[in-house]
Amino acid sequence: MKVGSGMAYNRLNGTLRYNENVDVIRSTEYPTLQGVVYLDHASTTPIAQSLIQQFSRDMTTSIFGNPHSTSESSRLSTRRIEDVRLRALQFFNADPDDFDLVFVANATAGIKLVLEGFRANSGGFWYGYHKDAHTSLVGLREDASWHHCFRSDSEVDQWLRSEEYPGSNGVEGCLGLFGYPAQSNMNGRRLPLSWPERIRSFKCNSHYRTYSLLDAAALVSTSPLDLSDSSRAPDYTVLSFYKIFGFPDLGALIIRKDATSPVLGRKYFGGGTVEIVTCAIEQWHIRKQETLHDQLEDGTLPIHSIIALDSALDVQGRLFESIGKVASHTSFLSDKLYDELSSLRHGNGSPVCEMYSGPLTDHEGARNQGPVIALNLKDSRGDWVSNAEVEKLANVKNIHLRSGALCNPGGIASSLRLTPWEMKQNFSAGQRCGNENDVMGGKPTGMIRISLGATNNLHDISYFVNFVKEFFVSDQQPLPLAPLTALPDSDFYVETLSIYPIKSCGGWQIPPDTSWAVKPEGLTWDREWCLVHQGTRTALSQKRYPKMALLRPSIDLGKGLLRVRFHGPLPPTTPTEIAVPLSPDPSPFECHDASTPWPTSRVCGDAVSAQTYASTSIAAFFTAALGTPCTLARFPAAPAGLSTRHTKVHLQRALQQQQRQKDATTMPGTFSPLAPSACTTTTPPILLSNESPILTISRSSLNRLNEAIKSRAGKAAHASVFRANVVLAQESAAEQAYAEDDWTGLCIVHGPGREEERLVEMDVLGPCRRCQMVCVDQTTGEKDEEPFVTLAKTRKRVGGKVFFGVHTALRTGDDE
Repeated sequence: MKVGSGMAYNRLNGTLRYNENVDVIRSTEYPTLQGVVYLDHASTTPIAQSLIQQFSRDMTTSIFGNPHSTSESSRLSTRRIEDVRLRALQFFNADPDDFDLVFVANATAGIKLVLEGFRANSGGFWYGYHKDAHTSLVGLREDASWHHCFRSDSEVDQWLRSEEYPGSNGVEGCLGLFGYPAQSNMNGRRLPLSWPERIRSFKCNSHYRTYSLLDAAALVSTSPLDLSDSSRAPDYTVLSFYKIFGFPDLGALIIRKDATSPVLGRKYFGGGTVEIVTCAIEQWHIRKQETLHDQLEDGTLPIHSIIALDSALDVQGRLFESIGKVASHTSFLSDKLYDELSSLRHGNGSPVCEMYSGPLTDHEGARNQGPVIALNLKDSRGDWVSNAEVEKLANVKNIHLRSGALCNPGGIASSLRLTPWEMKQNFSAGQRCGNENDVMGGKPTGMIRISLGATNNLHDISYFVNFVKEFFVSDQQPLPLAPLTALPDSDFYVETLSIYPIKSCGGWQIPPDTSWAVKPEGLTWDREWCLVHQGTRTALSQKRYPKMALLRPSIDLGKGLLRVRFHGPLPPTTPTEIAVPLSPDPSPFECHDASTPWPTSRVCGDAVSAQTYASTSIAAFFTAALGTPCTLARFPAAPAGLSTRHTKVHLQRALQQQQRQKDATTMPGTFSPLAPSACTTTTPPILLSNESPILTISRSSLNRLNEAIKSRAGKAAHASVFRANVVLAQESAAEQAYAEDDWTGLCIVHGPGREEERLVEMDVLGPCRRCQMVCVDQTTGEKDEEPFVTLAKTRKRVGGKVFFGVHTALRTGDDE
């Protein structure tokens, strides 16, 4: 079995030469890539326009019936399916006399089909897997009688020279399965393809029956897999065609016919895999015997997806000639990107990129390395840059990449030197794949993956390198972190108060000279409602649905209503405004059995019991406005009791640290200079806000930010994009920009003209970490690069986090 590298292009005078046709192909076949840098081909690759056109012609010129019949349309489907099955085998040089191909949903479904057979073995089975295995391969261990993780290639080699299965307690006659990836989906490292042949001849097989399972999904996305020598090929090979062609969503399990026995032992049978079935008095069945795939493809096959694969094979050959040339093209691009990223240095000489590669990785030779680069970034102090921050900026700059644990637990733990207890501790502390807790205990919890494909060009490489240079390379020596300093009496005043009754929708400015209640959860009626998807019950966000900015609520105190108007186009039959009562009247909500708990909705990862409105007209209004099935929900359902959500962990820690500082600087027996209520360490509750009860920004800071934006010819940011509850301004011309960074508390004094001055004291919980949502214009719902790009350049802190404004909360006891 061979992996083709096909080095068709060479370096000439230091300039990379590659297939110039790629640029022409992109312009004619991939309009979706215009203005986009797509660097996530290991997940799936973009779809060629002519693939969809050819498939569409197939669908509109023929009738394809269910293959389990004898009509003309059914026979056509059967004939086309078998033709495509043969073409798919030929794509991998697999002789149909030696192999059969079973169509499955994806590589994971192929793995599960192999598992079904092995777990039916009466004596159980042993399973060994490599640490670089994808999660789908790792999960197979849960049904194994014995299992073992090989932590290195050398450990596998040592096992192949031994006479027993590790971890099997010496049980003889055991059925065995060894699973591993042809290429790591995490960092592109390629593992030896000689192992399947060695497994068939190693000493264990004198008293064990051992089979090999190869996950080829990552490898075949850009490289040929040659199965022409069946004696060297894996017994079972799984892959996903959408990683090669983008479409269709289809996978395959390729089986050596000499290894059919274990997979045929499965108990389940479905429609299409049996000749006859009896029920009631006698219960028996007879399976089909004609072909292997007949016995394993349960139910009706995905006819149209298989026929689409025919078009995919045609188009791929026409556009790129062969997968070998794709391998050549992507290898050169990967080599160039690796060289440029690994050479980046900060002004003090420290490296910018921490590159992750296995011990056999060699970017000078495509046999050991696929076109995948895994890395983390460091700032000039050597601190890890948050991958969440990298991905936020990448989204703003139209770069598509992937970050996180990459569904490769062993590879991540090994590369990042994470021990099991550290991973358990991180999980207990709130770390989840995809959230912003990506640097914990001084170590990253994931990495950034750049994976290249057939449609990438030199512009993509230079664009990404320049992106890293622009935002993450410091040309100056790092300055020491400034200590916190006390601020003298200031001339700050409250410019505006705003609430956002519906989470992620437009704000409503509280009229001047209007008294407004401030509660521990925040300003009254702030983020008490949300829009939830009718299928998943997940709260919607402006990040995904920027048109939510055009939904503008208002509080009608006179009539006790929350009014919502949509400032955008709606169908003629849809009203432009709806209203719901502010009171806790339960009648508008969906009926619910009191004996069962309320169904939960997901808000910022938290499960909350939010009551949804029963009115179909309310759901229809919001669905029409956003173009997605959603409805309105309220939390909490009634004013009784406090919120079940609280400020995020990092803000809780900041509050506790502030309290320790206060305690340390107060003489025993004396009063704190702040009010006695400041001595609490109670975690502030929140309703549906992301992190804290009240968000506060400074007009002076916004002015400074806009000066920086305009100096780059950008569009100045309006205060509304920061969605603050409190906007503070200064009376004097000498503005104190970013003074709020050092505040630990706020004391708001009611101005003159009142019968009595009253204080509202708030704790400053910490800075507000920003994301690309600030790029949504709250008037038009359109996205722009600013102000996030300038924030990233001027307001970046340790770990690459971008901050603007501060989280605040009413000090306990001050319920005004």
